[in-house]
Amino acid sequence: MDKLLITGGTALKGEIAISGAKNAALPLMATALMAEEGMVLDNLPSLADTDCMCELLAHLGVESVREGDTVSFASARGAETDAPYEIVRKMRASVLVLGPLLARYGRARVSLPGGCAIGSRPVDLHIMAMEALGAKVTLEEGDVLAEAAGGLIGGDVVFPTVSVGATENVLMAAALAKGTSRLINVAREPEIIDLAECLIAMGAKISGQGTDVIEVEGVTALTSCRHAVVADRIEAGTFALAAAITQGQITLTHARADHLASLFAAMAASGVQVEIDGDRITVTATERPRPVDITTDPYPGFPTDLQAQFMALMTVASGTSQVAETIFENRFMHVPELARMGANIQVNGGHALVRGVEQLTAAPVMATDLRASVSLVLAALVAEGETTLQRVYHLDRGYDRLEEKLSACGAKIRRVRG
Repeated sequence: MDKLLITGGTALKGEIAISGAKNAALPLMATALMAEEGMVLDNLPSLADTDCMCELLAHLGVESVREGDTVSFASARGAETDAPYEIVRKMRASVLVLGPLLARYGRARVSLPGGCAIGSRPVDLHIMAMEALGAKVTLEEGDVLAEAAGGLIGGDVVFPTVSVGATENVLMAAALAKGTSRLINVAREPEIIDLAECLIAMGAKISGQGTDVIEVEGVTALTSCRHAVVADRIEAGTFALAAAITQGQITLTHARADHLASLFAAMAASGVQVEIDGDRITVTATERPRPVDITTDPYPGFPTDLQAQFMALMTVASGTSQVAETIFENRFMHVPELARMGANIQVNGGHALVRGVEQLTAAPVMATDLRASVSLVLAALVAEGETTLQRVYHLDRGYDRLEEKLSACGAKIRRVRG
């Protein structure tokens, strides 16, 4: 199993080009099931998760060809509507094929998904949304079986809580439903807007994306399109925090500063300088960070996917900070590993008290999920000595060429195959 060896103590300096967003790419890839003439996605990151989605799509009759960051998807053959456990277990986002399959073919069987162990994240809201559009949904032997023999029917879908994945699933399903659907209390993330824009390019009729109510007028078919995946705000935020924690200077290119307002506000409060020039963001830190309290919230609040990385920054702050996690109930699994490196963190339910220390020290640590793993990379970049990070397959799920990008800025990081 691969591992990373990271020697801390180098202030990172340089430029990093931001890749397409994983969290946008996966639902965009699922829309290939709905395109009657195929489609092309540019700026598609090369990740374990996108490879897994390509494997699942191929099983479902959609072949793909990658050339650099561009992936071309053939039109779906429509011979298969079952997403099996042996593929789905690798990645939770596999559930995103439920809406497209059900909308186009009137049937879908999707195994209950796997992915990061950061909380229960049930599929209840996905099922509720499909039922609101007229589908009959049952659970059979660990699979979600959905049927709408006469096609989906537009209607009101009211979410009791905000869910990004369920919003994406029902948005795709509603695009081919008969009549008009109103999706209420939906997620507002940039990735939702990106998905809506892609569907519109394919011929869907959608309005309200970016607000908490989206209206979809169903169409009979979707055609081909060419769409560029939006820049990954989580990757950009991670590298911005890498500059901050190492007291370095990194310029992020092809980035979207408007998607990171909550993070940059917190970083500014900690004493980090952020300069924005179009799609270029330069992050500079010259001193130990000041403590800042954060609370994760749905967009435009502080992203849960940057909580672990920001906590890593706070472990070396000049005082005590508090981190409140409101999205996932089990997203502090990085805390014991950070503690192995000398961090002083106390957890009480969904709250963590972080007392900054002057110096972290290297230790063997283990990744438990995608964002937790990269928080350990950030901590290792400033720890004294060489840190060994195990289970780096978590990193490969969400970061395109992480070691290459950090090494180009002076980080002493290398992968050991094993």
